Amino acid sequence: MTPKLSRRSWIRNSALLGAGSAALGGAALPRARAAASAAPAVVGSPDLSVKKIEQIFVDVPFKPVPKRHQYREFAHEGRRFNTIVKVHLGNGVVGIGEGGARENAIKRVTGANAAEHMWDDSLGSGLQVALFDAVARTNDLPVHRLLGKQVRERAFMSWWAVDMPAADWALECKEAVSKGYTSFKGKARPWFDLIVQCRELSKTLPAHFKIDFDFNSTLLDSGHAAPYLVELEQFRNIAIFETPIPQEDVEGNKLLRRKTNIPIAQHYGNPPIMTALREEVCDGFVVGGGAQRVIESGTIAAAANKSFWLQLTGNGLTAVWTMHLAAVLTHAQWPAINLNHMFVSDLVKPGILVENGSAQIPNTPGLGYDLDEDAIERYRIEAIPKRPQPNKLYAIRWPSGATSYYRNADEFRADFVDGKLPPYPRGVYMQEVPDNGGKDWKDMNARAQNGGVHVGTRPL
Repeated sequence: MTPKLSRRSWIRNSALLGAGSAALGGAALPRARAAASAAPAVVGSPDLSVKKIEQIFVDVPFKPVPKRHQYREFAHEGRRFNTIVKVHLGNGVVGIGEGGARENAIKRVTGANAAEHMWDDSLGSGLQVALFDAVARTNDLPVHRLLGKQVRERAFMSWWAVDMPAADWALECKEAVSKGYTSFKGKARPWFDLIVQCRELSKTLPAHFKIDFDFNSTLLDSGHAAPYLVELEQFRNIAIFETPIPQEDVEGNKLLRRKTNIPIAQHYGNPPIMTALREEVCDGFVVGGGAQRVIESGTIAAAANKSFWLQLTGNGLTAVWTMHLAAVLTHAQWPAINLNHMFVSDLVKPGILVENGSAQIPNTPGLGYDLDEDAIERYRIEAIPKRPQPNKLYAIRWPSGATSYYRNADEFRADFVDGKLPPYPRGVYMQEVPDNGGKDWKDMNARAQNGGVHVGTRPL
């Protein structure tokens, strides 16, 4: 059997960022893809064949404040269900990841060499991360040594929350500050008066604590967005605006950058990256995806001198994986977005310690964290359930005294984005109308099955 390599002799080629220091040109993207594809390979290791792949399903409850607001959108409610992946190698090493495996991926990888498949983004996040973890553990190396050259020892981290009343955002930020975070990202939505929210929220925040707002295109166009974003500049805690208007509106986004002094972020890839860089539509990016995609995107962003935040949503293992990616990406300078703080357990040991807005990147083998097996057993379920759509009723209260009733946020968000409802009026707010068992509630809920119900008063 070939002996296990030492740390110093293990990596054949540690340079990933071939385009990093050169001026950005038309060949940058192909060079980045080639660099990612030629990432450091494991050579001479013990048996790296995948003998078995386990999937463990868990249902981890939300903490009280997130729980109050996750159920408006069906996809958000589903975040409490997760899949833990364990990859067993022929040498006895077990790698771990979360997020599951895509259809046919388990069959394709079983029996194969783990190192040959770990860069395959089509596997699913849980399986891909578990392969990286297993290969790194085998060679007594941290995962980030598989990804490239380490450029930082600590990874910037942010706290995330969906749209909610200012009082609950304040509770989330208070907890974030107590846990060592210095940044918060919230969902800005047209059914809450963001000016009022910021006015109330800013009173509760320390001066150093920063807020990023993700509009998800709900400001519609530059005509609506420009005066609104300029007005928001009065709140000194605001650091970044994400996707105020549709990203494909190149001219509109260029105008917004000229109108506001606050940086604008866009999801990498829309519009096509060369268009985004040539037209200077944003100040930085939101980068996510599998290992190869993230390294490729980070390489191009670095070549263009554009900062970005890593956004990979999941629980504790996903947050740790994000830290390893941040270790090798020079321009991962904005705080990463993960969701592990939303749950009653992040399922990892030791817990992730955030201090002054960042966390220590592990230099121990693999991911550097282990599963909290007691928590895994506590929240383990047989399978991810098929869930019925929740039977709820929401009211958008307009400053005119009118009300619009809907079944869920997906439906009223669609009407806002389609221009069927006024965007971001002063004094608007949204609230859930509890089912009191009465005829009026049942009648309005039945009417809302066919879309929004708009009335000039507030009957419920």
